[in-house]
Amino acid sequence: ERTRLCLCLGLAVVLASAAAITTIYFLTGRSSLTPPHARNVIMMVSDGFGPASQTYGRSFWQYKNNYTASQLTSLDQILVGSSRTRSSSSLVTDSAAGATAFSCAKKTYNAAIGVDPQGVPCGTVLESAKQNGMLTGLVVTSRITHATPAAFSAHVIHRDLEADIAVQQIGDYELGRQVDLMLGGGRCFFLPNTTKGSCRLDDRDLIEESEKYGWETVMLTGSEFTKLTKDNPIHLPAMGLFHPSHMNFEIDRRKDDVDEPALHVMAREGLRALKAHAKDGQGFFLMIEGSRIDMAAHNNDPVAHIHDILEYHETIRVVREFVKENPDTIMISTSDHETGGFTLGLQADPKVYPDYLWKPEIIDRAHASTEVLVEKLVHFHSSQADLESVEGSKGRRHMEEFIRNEILYKGLGIVNPTRDEIEFLSDSSAQQNDTMRFLGHAISRRASLGWTTMGHTGVDVNLYAQSSDNNGKDALDKLRGNHENTDIGDFMVSFLDLDLESITERLVKTADKWFKPKSEFAAEGHIRSIHEETGN
Repeated sequence: ERTRLCLCLGLAVVLASAAAITTIYFLTGRSSLTPPHARNVIMMVSDGFGPASQTYGRSFWQYKNNYTASQLTSLDQILVGSSRTRSSSSLVTDSAAGATAFSCAKKTYNAAIGVDPQGVPCGTVLESAKQNGMLTGLVVTSRITHATPAAFSAHVIHRDLEADIAVQQIGDYELGRQVDLMLGGGRCFFLPNTTKGSCRLDDRDLIEESEKYGWETVMLTGSEFTKLTKDNPIHLPAMGLFHPSHMNFEIDRRKDDVDEPALHVMAREGLRALKAHAKDGQGFFLMIEGSRIDMAAHNNDPVAHIHDILEYHETIRVVREFVKENPDTIMISTSDHETGGFTLGLQADPKVYPDYLWKPEIIDRAHASTEVLVEKLVHFHSSQADLESVEGSKGRRHMEEFIRNEILYKGLGIVNPTRDEIEFLSDSSAQQNDTMRFLGHAISRRASLGWTTMGHTGVDVNLYAQSSDNNGKDALDKLRGNHENTDIGDFMVSFLDLDLESITERLVKTADKWFKPKSEFAAEGHIRSIHEETGN
């Protein structure tokens, strides 16, 4: 009887264990006998990139490569749904509120960075990931202190407080250093006001101060970046500040005198570094932003816009390869909003019904962004001011020849400028933003492309995602269909088992020691960012 009882008890234990293992497997997709792998999330933000911009990117890519209309881009292949973009204060969001919806999984007001509608700090997915022992990174082509990267790594009541954002990003706030890798532009906010080109009002040298927060690698040029990544991954913690302000548009970055890495290269090396430095059981969170897609659209510049879109497609391809090769990894790609009210198809004359055309060959002939061309034109006007008054008609002819050849033909590939176009560009008193828009519309009109605004619109944006195979075919089900932008933040929280509330409680508890509330914000008390979303 005792032997039979022991056998029965043993069998019961085995059956109970088997049942428990089966339950765990069906709930988590993993066997409890196998230690879980660390999970990785790669959050990709295509700033200002609406559905029309993706159609534009695909069509131009097909044209350049002589593909058929059925050929899909790296993004088309992983479309899962769409995202609604409104903020708590407007149907039309800005990038700050849009990114905070992803980072804090909360709606907030336009201009808010990592704070709720009341201006109270909210814990972010990056901070919670770091508190869970994960590695973290930010890779962008804007200033690293700009709205999207800032919303994951800082807390200020207005996006213009970029000097304060930089302070928090190096680790000088309640949580300490939370970022292991930062690559982008924005060097001016890390330099003391005694340095030429600084954007700070104080004498703090954040690059020097960063050493005490553990930053071990600092890169200021693309050449340094290439040298450090040639044989081995970047040594973390590392920051690369490759431009005083925003990095160059992709079409301008390729020029010989520009020393900056491409977005897909920064993404590839960022992923390599995070993987190499991750210990057993340690995952990572990485946010990658195609920042300047948005800024090109603010300028109504279809040339800069398309080349930054194609660079983002290449970055998507690089990240997708990483996801395929690394278990327990998910990538998400979406936009914070659409910019420009961009259209493929244009009715240039309201009295004449339009032809159904779009002419990619017009865009293909251009070789520079309107931003660079306006800088070139302004420099020319400045250098010719005295000469023109002396030489009269000869100076006028010289100016018109410069505009025709250097700006319109060599810059935008325009061979048939109108008299009105020459006259407008000859006016040295024209505002730079007006001239940029004028040039953008000149080439857009010829290509049958349209813009309705230099700002944002409230349309839904596409949502893309890919998961490594071992996560299971249902891993992305929660992202399928139409979602609020905060749902994307909630998805990352769930997948990584994060606790944003505990981070928020800690930030709020000590806020009086490090956080500037709304009552202390005054525009005259800091340098306002020349950000593209308000025109300030």
